[in-house]
Amino acid sequence: MPTIVGERRWLVLFVLCIAVFLVVVDNTIVNVALPTLSKDLHASNSSLQWIVDGYSLPFAGLLLAGGGLSDRLGRKRVLQIALVCFALFSLLAAFSHNVQTLLTARALMGAAAAFIFPATLSILTVVFNDPRGRAKAFGIWGATTGMAIALGPIAGGALITHFWYGSIFLVNVPIAMVGLVAVNVVVPESTSPQRLPVDYGGLIFGTAGITTLTLAIIEGPSWGWRSSPTLVMFGATVMLLTGFARYELARSGPLLDVRIFMNRTFSASAGAMATNFFCLFGFIFLVTQYFQLVRGYSALSAGVHTLPFAFAVMVTTPLAASAALRLGPRVVVPLGLAITAGALTWMSTLAAGAAYTGPILGSMLTLATGFSLVNAPSVAATMESLMPEQIGAGAAGNETTRELGGTMGVAIIGSVFASLFGPGVQQALRPFLGHGLTVAQLHAAQASMQAARATVAHLPLAVQGSVDARVTAAFMNGLHRGCLVAASTAIVVAIAVYVYLPAHTPRGAHQLVPG
Repeated sequence: MPTIVGERRWLVLFVLCIAVFLVVVDNTIVNVALPTLSKDLHASNSSLQWIVDGYSLPFAGLLLAGGGLSDRLGRKRVLQIALVCFALFSLLAAFSHNVQTLLTARALMGAAAAFIFPATLSILTVVFNDPRGRAKAFGIWGATTGMAIALGPIAGGALITHFWYGSIFLVNVPIAMVGLVAVNVVVPESTSPQRLPVDYGGLIFGTAGITTLTLAIIEGPSWGWRSSPTLVMFGATVMLLTGFARYELARSGPLLDVRIFMNRTFSASAGAMATNFFCLFGFIFLVTQYFQLVRGYSALSAGVHTLPFAFAVMVTTPLAASAALRLGPRVVVPLGLAITAGALTWMSTLAAGAAYTGPILGSMLTLATGFSLVNAPSVAATMESLMPEQIGAGAAGNETTRELGGTMGVAIIGSVFASLFGPGVQQALRPFLGHGLTVAQLHAAQASMQAARATVAHLPLAVQGSVDARVTAAFMNGLHRGCLVAASTAIVVAIAVYVYLPAHTPRGAHQLVPG
């Protein structure tokens, strides 16, 4: 690949950020449209869950394939093909007239996204070959990721308010086409310096293993974490990923050199990033419900109220990358996780009617600072520790841990929330069994805040206020406990990263052994 210097490499970064924004924002934009989809497509609760998860499952499962194939076939070429596919599948989703077609389109969009994300990170790594420029680039790239996650609900709310549900998918098409033309004009082609054949065995084992793990995490709360299907899925995951590791170790040109996980810098940084997104996705899952179901905000208003988080990430992420250059990721990354834990602990004390401009806004800005201190330095540390031929696969492994962390955040924190909310609602409503409330209604009320409020509305008017207050208390109890679980996880990982991460990031993945 020709050396890119001066202003053109920053133009390359801008183009790559367009592709990153497109992929990440689609992971969250659909959430605010779920009530509309339920009404217009007559989608069940299970179908609504899969409209969201149907994107994440192939996205996580195919990231390794995306990274490995981009290394071999050309990162620019794979990125361009994936952008075209993403636009076509977005068109299919926009004009879906039934749940089955929409689910298929969402799954195909997730599959295309899996080939976009690692390609952008790989190209970024080879274009910015000096530490200071690369740190700034990773800071901007990381800020784009964080902003896209936070802006998704705002964009979705605005589109749903003024247009039909298909608009949240149709908007992807012009963005993808602009990105495609820009990539063709601006971005240079690059491949792994080693010409390796396609590792079909690694593709099969790796994709199956990560997909099975993601499915187990997604369905764990509904199946039950100790249920037979969940345990079978986790058992299959262990066998598939063990087989993948052994197969890759025996090959001279593996899809993913699994020895990179023996690199302390790579594994510690990847673990920190997974925890970072575990906390962030758990926070988004809780706070969007809090804004809409407790505060009574509309979908658009709920998104707007998270906007300060996005702006804070945009400002602090480049600063965090510069701080990591001066102090080292061993200081900055654990500090970021500790700040994240502090923000989540603060959130665990919020009252239902807390002032937005006080504790709510303050805790969100603190969380944004912690997120930024972890995100860009962790990405930079993982990619700095790789040899040139490992960049694509390493980027895919990096993003796989990120996606799994976010998925686990929603699943585990959501499960913690439900374990307290359901019994709390049951306790509030049980006295009315046989007095206008049936067992079926009591069971249905425990499923969600909306269902609980609908059930309360059928009670005698004189008791609705007090019962609704107890339901709200059950919601806040679940939110508080979920925040504390996320905070505890961040603290534990912060300590582990500080102990395990080397004081200085090694240059190149030739250092593949612990030490």
